[in-house]
Amino acid sequence: MRDRVRPAHSRSCRSLLLAAGVLALPLAAPLRAAAQGLATPPAQQQPGPAPAPAPTPTPGPAAATPPLSPSQGASIVAVVNGDVISMGDVDARRRLFAVSTGLPLNPAVLDRLTQQVIRQLIDEKLRLQEIQRRQIVVDDSQIAAAIGEIEKRNGMAPGTLQRRLAADGVNMRTMIDQTRVQLGWGMVLRQVLGAQAQVTDADIADLERTLKAQTGQEEYRVGEIFVPITDPNQAADAQRFADTIIQQLRAGAPFSVVAAQFSQSQTALLGGDLGWVQGNQVSDDELRILREMPVGAISNPVRVPGGLSIITLRGKRQVGNETALMATVRQVFFPFTSKLDPNNPTAQQRQAVEHARTLVGAASTCEALDAAAAKMPDAKKVDPGEIRVDSITTPVLRQMVATLPVGKPSQPLIADDGAAVVMVCSRETKSLGLPPKKELADRILSERVELASRQLLRDLQRRATIDLRS
Repeated sequence: MRDRVRPAHSRSCRSLLLAAGVLALPLAAPLRAAAQGLATPPAQQQPGPAPAPAPTPTPGPAAATPPLSPSQGASIVAVVNGDVISMGDVDARRRLFAVSTGLPLNPAVLDRLTQQVIRQLIDEKLRLQEIQRRQIVVDDSQIAAAIGEIEKRNGMAPGTLQRRLAADGVNMRTMIDQTRVQLGWGMVLRQVLGAQAQVTDADIADLERTLKAQTGQEEYRVGEIFVPITDPNQAADAQRFADTIIQQLRAGAPFSVVAAQFSQSQTALLGGDLGWVQGNQVSDDELRILREMPVGAISNPVRVPGGLSIITLRGKRQVGNETALMATVRQVFFPFTSKLDPNNPTAQQRQAVEHARTLVGAASTCEALDAAAAKMPDAKKVDPGEIRVDSITTPVLRQMVATLPVGKPSQPLIADDGAAVVMVCSRETKSLGLPPKKELADRILSERVELASRQLLRDLQRRATIDLRS
């Protein structure tokens, strides 16, 4: 789907999933226990246009590789327009990716990630240099606020994220640097777009007319991870890296977490969510896959202009004739103050789980759930409003919201970060018609931002002097 327009994503379910600690937090682990009687559906595999090479098997248990020594970390891997990327930078980023996806931190895994991490850091360095050239300043307070928002939405005490990263041998600086570039690049793109960053009523009306003309045609809600190939000699490395990603996705790694870490599309900041796309916005190969694959499946790598695309199908609908299962939900989250060791839980973690169990027995309506949670000082309440059930990207939560009896609390959901109780307040199928104007405006702006990002990065790559060291 390279160089094609991108519809915006739907944000309606983010607060529910963020509070559970399973969507945007790079360290969030798969749920260790689901509601009683519910199981996560098995990951579905979907062939691409041709069978992909078998992914390299994940190595079995092995001793974790310790962080590099100072001398090893100081060795130069690449020089980008005079700026150095060290082996220490590469090691920190590949550890962050391994931790995010549940890969073991052993030498075979880290070596397999190295080449793609180097290429990602080169592009990140080019973005940072453009940020600096335009004299755009990303304040430490902005970065702290962004990281603090992640902690807040996940029910974490301030500083918890840094401790979690340190426990896995990842320096907090890795996330700070990545966040600085993400925020700064967004400011660059706003400058590049200028007046085009403002979506007018006329723009929205044009899109509404287009969608009305397509009434009855099928469209697809798609998530994408884009692995770039800027040099044909890199194709084999990119393919191996894509196979590694797919293997972890099919083993249960959250798509949005992996996309946020390693997709080189601007939608990485949105967990890879492209929103709703029509058939004329994708390649023939991609359209054939989307027509055949079931919701929730992960494709094999698809060759597209500029690299490889890994796609997941999150929903199908007919333009203008859409109905959807809508639900209002409450969630109460009891955070852990340290990362959970399932074999050796702390007293605080046992207490948090016990509080969650007490809440389950104390409420039979959402109002009663709110009232009971208000009496528990460690409870974090979340009301995401009305959400589309099929837009929930985590399978166990999507299944739960679709099937849990209205007014019945779930059994506690246990994750590394805490315990949660979910209740469905209402659920019904509604006719939606055309998307609301705000969604259309987001779609238009997303298309413009993505195109500007691609064009500017390609220009920076063409003009760059890059010295790769062996």
